[in-house]
Amino acid sequence: MKDRKLLMIPGPVEFTPEVMQAMGMPTTSHLAPNFIEVFGQALERLRDVFLCPAGQPFVVAGSGSLAMDMAAANLVEVGDAALVVNTGYFSDRFGAILERYGAQVTHVRAAAVGGAPTLEEVEAALNAGRYKLMTITHVDTSTAVVADVKGLAALGRKYGTLVVVDGVCSVAGEALRQEEWGVDLVLTASQKALGTPPGLALVMAGPRALEAFRRRSTPVGCYYADWTNWLPIMEAYEARKPAYYGTPPVNLIWALNVSLGQILEEGMEPRCARHRRLSNAFKAAMGALGLKQVPLSPELAATTLTAVYYPEGVDGGALLGYIGAAGVILAGGLHPEIRTRYFRIGHMGAVSPSDILVTVGAIERGLAQAGYSFEAGVGLAAAQAALIR
Repeated sequence: MKDRKLLMIPGPVEFTPEVMQAMGMPTTSHLAPNFIEVFGQALERLRDVFLCPAGQPFVVAGSGSLAMDMAAANLVEVGDAALVVNTGYFSDRFGAILERYGAQVTHVRAAAVGGAPTLEEVEAALNAGRYKLMTITHVDTSTAVVADVKGLAALGRKYGTLVVVDGVCSVAGEALRQEEWGVDLVLTASQKALGTPPGLALVMAGPRALEAFRRRSTPVGCYYADWTNWLPIMEAYEARKPAYYGTPPVNLIWALNVSLGQILEEGMEPRCARHRRLSNAFKAAMGALGLKQVPLSPELAATTLTAVYYPEGVDGGALLGYIGAAGVILAGGLHPEIRTRYFRIGHMGAVSPSDILVTVGAIERGLAQAGYSFEAGVGLAAAQAALIR
C-alpha cells in the first residue's frame, strides 16, 4: 500500500527521482574538484534558464526572501526612491524590505484583491516621480495573479528605472526572457518551478544592476547578502577554482544542477508550454465545478498555481482535510484580506497530467464530502478534455 500523499502546494513541489537521488548522495567537500565542477556548471546553466547570457548568477543558501533581501541590500541606498507594482502579499513584503534599507517606497496597488495595476497607472507613477528601481512580483503566490513583466519592463527602461522582478513563483514555469525584455534583476528560490528542494536563494543580476551596485557610495547594509563578498565566490566557482566565503549547501547545489539539466533538456519554450497546458486543464476543471478563482480575469491568472474560492457554505478547513484524506495536499489562503475564503494549488516543476487528474479527483471527493452539490466527474471530464486538446 502506497502511504504517501501528492504534494500540490505552491512550493515546495514534487521533485524528480534524479533530483532526490542527488540530495541523498554522500556529502563531499565544498572545495572538492567534483563539486567545483558541478557548481560551475550550475552557474552557467542558470543563464540559459533565465535567458540572460550577460547576467551574473548568485546562488546562496537561503529562501526566496533572502533573494529579495539581496536585491534590496545591494541596489538600495538610504533615500533612494523605489516603486512597487503591488499585486498582493509578496509585493507588500518587497516594499517592507526596501524600506528596511532606507528606500522611499511608493506602491501602485491593484484596485481589488485579484487585480493588477494597469500599465497606464504604472506609467503615471513613473512619470510623477524619479525612481531608482521598480519591483514587480511576476506571480504573487498569495493571489495567483501574474504581472505583465514585458510591458512593465519596457516602461522601466523608458523612464531610466532599474527593473527588479520577483520570480520566486515564475522562473522556469512562466515565460520570462530577462535579457530580451530588459529586466535588470530576477530573483527566485529553488523549491518552486526550478524543481529543487527548499534552501537556495538565486539571483540573476544584469549589467545595469551590477553597474548600480558598483556605483554605491555607502557599504551594503547586510553583511551576508553583500555582493562584495559573494561575487568573487561565484566567479571562482565558474572558473572552476576553489573559493570560500560561507559554506555552500553542497547537496542542494548538486540537486539544482541535476534539475537545471533536466529543465534545459526539456527546453524553455516547451517547458512553459507544458505548464500552460496543465494549468489550463486544471482551471477548466475548477470552472466546470462552478468554483471562482481569485484573479479577476483569465488574463491575470498565473500558470504556475491556481487560487480558488471555497464554495458558499463549505467549511474551508474541513474541505482541505477531506482532500488530504483523498491523497492530495493543498494550501490554504495567504492574502490577509481573504485568507479564510480560498485555497491554493501549485502545479509547477515536475508536475504531470496524471498529477492534475489525481488532484481534480481528490477535490471532487472533498467537495462531495463537504456537502457541495455538483455533477460527479464534471471537473475530471473538463480537465481531461483540455489535456486531450
